[in-house]
Amino acid sequence: MTLQVNQNSIDFTLFDGSKQPFNLNSHKGKKVVLLFLPGAFTGVCTKEVCSFQNSLKSFENLNAVVAAITPDSPFANKGFAEANKINFPILSDYTRTVSTMHGGIHENFAGMQQYSAPKRSVYVIDENGKVIYVWISENPGNEPPYAEVEKALS
Repeated sequence: MTLQVNQNSIDFTLFDGSKQPFNLNSHKGKKVVLLFLPGAFTGVCTKEVCSFQNSLKSFENLNAVVAAITPDSPFANKGFAEANKINFPILSDYTRTVSTMHGGIHENFAGMQQYSAPKRSVYVIDENGKVIYVWISENPGNEPPYAEVEKALS
């Protein structure tokens, strides 16, 4: 079962590329945009994080923080963030636990047996921890509707 609009967010703690913990509930009082990505260093994921990076100032002006979540290690995520000059946390969900609770998982991703990856999805959580926007794609090649995400924040 995946998290839906009007439900309370599910607290989690994941580590960023510097092995620093990111706890969702510690961001109450701000809106949070969570990006679930199938994998660092892939074409669509790179384009997506760069698009959010380019809009980061407007998100901050809307009292929002952005965090991306991948199944990759903190070490790979650090390289991914540095290579693309990303100034928001890219978190490691190497157990896929947080991804499973949210948008779900692609099993046997990209034709690789027993390899799972998060479904590309975006969650917007309000200042009180309630989910106000959800977008989940069954096709990992689809980019999120950026304008819809920004509209959900305003």
